Order: sequence, then C-alpha cells, then structure tokens
Amino acid sequence: MSLRTGTQVGTTVAPIINPNNLKIEGFYCTSGGRKQSVLLYQDIRDVLPQGVVVNDADALTDPTELVRLKDLMELNFDLMGKHVVTVDKDKVGKVTDYATEIETMFVQKLYVSQSLFKSFATGNLGVDRSQIVEITKDKVVINDLLAKVPAGAKAVA
Repeated sequence: MSLRTGTQVGTTVAPIINPNNLKIEGFYCTSGGRKQSVLLYQDIRDVLPQGVVVNDADALTDPTELVRLKDLMELNFDLMGKHVVTVDKDKVGKVTDYATEIETMFVQKLYVSQSLFKSFATGNLGVDRSQIVEITKDKVVINDLLAKVPAGAKAVA
C-alpha cells in the first residue's frame, strides 16, 4: 500500500531470510505490470493488519539491481517446513510459523508442530531464538528442551 497514492502497489509473496542471523532482509513481491520485485525491509514504513505500507511504487526494486543481496537470494532459504532437532539429535518437529520483531525484522520465535502423538500431550511448541544453536539448509538445531536446571537456581521473571 502506497502512502502517497493510497493504492496497492504490489503483493508480498515470500520473505528473504538471512539464515546466518534470522533477519528478514526483504520480501519478494508481485505487482500489476511488473515482473517479480523486491521490497527491502528499510523501505517498509509500517505494518498493518491490511498489509505493508511503503512510500510509493518506487520502493519495489528489480532483483538484479540488488548486488548486496544476490548471494542471499540465490540461497532461497525458507524456514517453513524445516526439521527441528535438539543438539542430542532428538527430533522435535517442523517449523510451521514464526514471529518477527517488526522494528528490526529479526525472527524472534519459531513455532514447531510436533508429531501427532507428541502434539496430543503438549500441543505446538514455541522456540525462542536464544534456544537456536545452528541453522543448516535442512534443519534447525536447538538446545535440549528439558535442559537440566542446577539445584538452587532462581527463577527469572
């Protein structure tokens, strides 16, 4: 949505996520007469329930012009559907959604669906970014879910 014209300038299709730091660098977009474009996160003015707000259609850039993001775009990294395992190689489930902090565009939490049997007992699982140890092209490795807490440790609110 354009602030200048009040009209729709395109539709976001998929995020461009940097797997090294889980930052959304931008979004692939489609627009009326144009081929696929990229909306950089810096050009986003606001995020509303109706969509993303930008100054105008000039915020959409041809992907070939984004030399700095070329390697990242070629990775075609996607969090959705990635297997989640613990450091001890225990299977946890698959990423079904994630939450992003709007100001910085960093992914803050992964939502993981577990196997049918586990989901009856515990439901879906939320994994904070601080629990992530490694991200590969095939999986997300997290700390053990039931990490041992030292005796006498105080709770933190």
